[in-house]
Amino acid sequence: MTDLFDLTGRSALVTGGTSGIGLAMAQGLARKGASVAVSGRDAAKAEAAAESLRALGGEALALTADVADEAACAGLVTDTVAAFGRIDILVNNAGTNLRKAPEAYTVEEWRALMDTNLTSVFVASKAAFAHMKANGGRIINTGSMTSIFGAPFAAPYSASKGGIVQLTKALAVAWAQYGILVNAVLPGWIATPLTDQLRKDVPTINDAILARTPAARWGRPDDFEGIAVFLASPASAFVSGTAIPVDGGYAAAV
Repeated sequence: MTDLFDLTGRSALVTGGTSGIGLAMAQGLARKGASVAVSGRDAAKAEAAAESLRALGGEALALTADVADEAACAGLVTDTVAAFGRIDILVNNAGTNLRKAPEAYTVEEWRALMDTNLTSVFVASKAAFAHMKANGGRIINTGSMTSIFGAPFAAPYSASKGGIVQLTKALAVAWAQYGILVNAVLPGWIATPLTDQLRKDVPTINDAILARTPAARWGRPDDFEGIAVFLASPASAFVSGTAIPVDGGYAAAV
């Protein structure tokens, strides 16, 4: 019987893949046989992440780049193809945040957040398209609960993550003719170093999130292994243009 989740012979690039959700998605792809390149801004973290993927039995590549730099971002795709001979899966996961009241942001801060969180997705996807258009491929973009809900302390972040959903839909429609499927995942409240700091900064948020989440827990990075494999594999061959919450039911609750 065919394994609908088999990724043997496929190659992937995961931006922001050196820790947290990105690393978990990279590990999920590697477990199913994909060769995986992971990128981040810290070379040592990137190499440690790649080594963890090699320990799962597959090929892995550590790349270092600031995705806000257009040439460096596109170069990640070039380097992946140079190493593996192809790129079948692109996971646009790199992102950053800066929490302030809307009126406190400078235009430079706004642009920096948008360049990292949204423009990089367009740049990397466009670079991947040049290699995928002949044989198809999968693009998975990481959005956020702020793709759906407003956050008073994260206006540019929310705007960028809302843009992720609309860009995902536009690319899915434009590139379906080439066999390229484009989807987004929307993480809920996930326990990562970034949200650990949030819980310290806003002591009441932990109880509020647990009360709103039907699963009654924070998510973990490894909750994203399965959704990454699903969206990258033959199992999702007729799924495109979607934005799937991975949130323990948070978005469905009232």
